[in-house]
Amino acid sequence: MNIELTEKEYRRLLDMVYIGNWILNSTRGDDRFEDYDKVEEKLFALAPSQGMKSLVQFWRGHIYPSQAFADGGIHEAIADYEDAVFFNILAEELARRDLGLEESDPEDFTELSERMEDYLEEFDRNGLNTVTVENI
Repeated sequence: MNIELTEKEYRRLLDMVYIGNWILNSTRGDDRFEDYDKVEEKLFALAPSQGMKSLVQFWRGHIYPSQAFADGGIHEAIADYEDAVFFNILAEELARRDLGLEESDPEDFTELSERMEDYLEEFDRNGLNTVTVENI
């Protein structure tokens, strides 16, 4: 298979591959999905020939995204995603609790969506500053 990419498209592809592999493997410890690591390594291995040597580092015979790559803003994008997912899941779980829907789906999602919006607006205004947990 051959894919032609501009330098900018290739650089964006590296970002997407890194983000995808981060989501799949960052919490797995030694139980990583190695086939994804191999694809990431294969794509990052092309970086030096594309004038992007600073994006890779070599360690124990393998090629990895460099610290410069990791420090270049990619983790801020991941953190933004994680925050959005966290608050959406929290809003849905709290709304389901409030409506007694922990184990089922409503026939009409309107009430659930409206309750979730209330929580999301609160989180936008105050983050977690107004969230309390009793009995701890």
